Amino acid sequence: MARINENFLKLKAGYLFPEIARRVNAFSDAEPEKATRVIRCGIGDVTEPLPLAARTAMKEAVDELGERESFRGYGPEQGYEFLRKAVAENAYPGLGVDADEIFVSDGSKCDTGNILDIFGGGQKIAITDPVYPVYVDTNVMAGNTGESDESGQFAGLIYLPCTAENDFTPALPEEKVDLIYLCYPNNPTGTVATGEQLQKWVDYARANDAVILYDAAYEAYVQDAELPRSIYEIEGARECAIEFRSFSKNGGFTGIRCAFIVIPKELTGSTADGERVTLHGLWARRHSTKFNGVSYPVQRAAEALFSVEGKNQIRKLVEHYMGNAALLKEACEKCGLAVYGGEHSPYVWVRCPEGMDSWGMFDRMLQEAQVVVTPGAGFGAAGEGFFRISAFNSRENVKEVCARIAKVLG
Repeated sequence: MARINENFLKLKAGYLFPEIARRVNAFSDAEPEKATRVIRCGIGDVTEPLPLAARTAMKEAVDELGERESFRGYGPEQGYEFLRKAVAENAYPGLGVDADEIFVSDGSKCDTGNILDIFGGGQKIAITDPVYPVYVDTNVMAGNTGESDESGQFAGLIYLPCTAENDFTPALPEEKVDLIYLCYPNNPTGTVATGEQLQKWVDYARANDAVILYDAAYEAYVQDAELPRSIYEIEGARECAIEFRSFSKNGGFTGIRCAFIVIPKELTGSTADGERVTLHGLWARRHSTKFNGVSYPVQRAAEALFSVEGKNQIRKLVEHYMGNAALLKEACEKCGLAVYGGEHSPYVWVRCPEGMDSWGMFDRMLQEAQVVVTPGAGFGAAGEGFFRISAFNSRENVKEVCARIAKVLG
C-alpha cells in the first residue's frame, strides 16, 4: 500500500490564494455581469511589461541556442557564473558575498520551502504573525508541527505577534529557538526593519546558535538609503543568516521565474553528536540533486537587469508601483481607516472597519466594489482585523480602485 504523507492532511483550510481564487470564481459564476468589473489587488503579481533590457537579452540568448557553435544544453545547477558574478557585484557590493555562495533558482517561494531539506526534525521554529503562508505550510508538510487550533496556529511553531501596538515589530523569542523566519520589507504588513532592529536578531541568533532565514524579496522597494536591504549589512550576519532574493517583484519575473539564495561558507549547523557541518555544502548537494538549473535565456535576462539600462528600467517599475501604493494608502486614510505599509513596500496593510472581520471585508469588497483584496486572517491569527491591498497593477486600475474604495467605505 502506498502511504501518503499525512502531514498534508493538517492543512485543512487550504492555501490562502487558492481559497481567494475559489471565492472569486464563485462570485463570477453567480454575478457574471459584475464579474467583468473585477479588479484584482490580492495576490502580489506584477502587471507591467518585462523590462526591455531583459527582453533583449533573452531574445539574443534564444538566438544563440539556434546555432550549433553557441548552443548550450544542461547548465550548472548552481547557476551560470556570469549571473552569480553579476549578483555578487551589484546586489552585495562591499558585503563580502562571493559568487560561489550564490545559488540561482526558479523562485524564492520554492527556496524558502526547500531550505527545510537540509535541517533535521525537532527544530524550534519561530515565525512572525502575520506571516507569508508558505513559511508555515511548508513546515507543516515537513512534519515540523502538530495540529492547528481554532485560530489556525499550529502546535510546535513559536509565533511572534506583529501588531499595531508593537508597530508590527516582533519581540525576540522568550525561549531558545533554532530557525527564525524574517521578511523585510515585510509581506504582508509592508513594514521595514532598521539596522538596529536587525542587529538584535543577529545577536540573538549567534548567542543561541540559531539560523535566520531572511526573505528580502522586496528589497528594491526600500526608499530610505539608511535602511538595510540585506541582512549581510549587519555585523555577524554571515555566521547566522541565509538570504533569499528574487527577480520577480523588481524585474517583473513572476512568470519568467528566477531568484537566488545566499548561503555564506562560514555558516554551520550541527549533527546530533555536535559535529559542525557547513550549510553551504549541504545545500549545494541538495540543489544539484533535486534541481536542474534555470534556463540559459532566463539567466541572461536576469543578468541584463544589472546593466545600466536594466537598473534604470527597474527603478521606473518600482516608482510606478510605489506611486500606486501611495494612492491606495491615501484613499484608505481618507475613509478614516488606519493604514500601514505602502512607503517601503508595494503592499498596503489596512485595519478593517469596526465590527468587521477580514474575510467579511474580503467579501464586502468583492460584492460591493468588485475589488479583490487579501484578508489578513489568511496570514495568521494576528492578521485578523486587517486586509492587504497590492499595488501591483496599472495606474488606471489603481485610480478606479481608489474611487470604489471611497464609494464603498467613505
